[in-house]
Amino acid sequence: METTYSYLHRVQYYETDGMRIVHHANYIHWMEEARIAYMEEAGYGYDRMEADGIAIPVLGIDCQYKSMMRFGQICRVLVRVTKLTPVRMSLSYEFYDSETDTLCGTATSDHCFIGKNGRPVSLKKYLPKVFDLYSKLVWKPETL
Repeated sequence: METTYSYLHRVQYYETDGMRIVHHANYIHWMEEARIAYMEEAGYGYDRMEADGIAIPVLGIDCQYKSMMRFGQICRVLVRVTKLTPVRMSLSYEFYDSETDTLCGTATSDHCFIGKNGRPVSLKKYLPKVFDLYSKLVWKPETL
């Protein structure tokens, strides 16, 4: 599995605002779509995680907008796991116009693993095979 996952999303009309550009909140939705698709592609999706008693709530999100997206465009979202500990996971996202390859935004999200009781759990202890699988996804930028 690659450490960078590419997810495509066609911008829908309802995602635009009065200025006919994508409303900023929709980038957050695309992050979730891409993150869940990446987990599924990696071999252990969010549905299985929940069935096994683990949820992955969002602790924080940061999003920077660079260029506008509009109705009908295809947004390519690049997703990377940037950090993984037994209890937390961080991801980065890049949003591109797939036709022009224009960078339209960047974002990060931080998450934790919680059990059915709503308290943090160690994924490494609770689901060690999943922790090992996700550990292989951690992106390590090339150093010069």
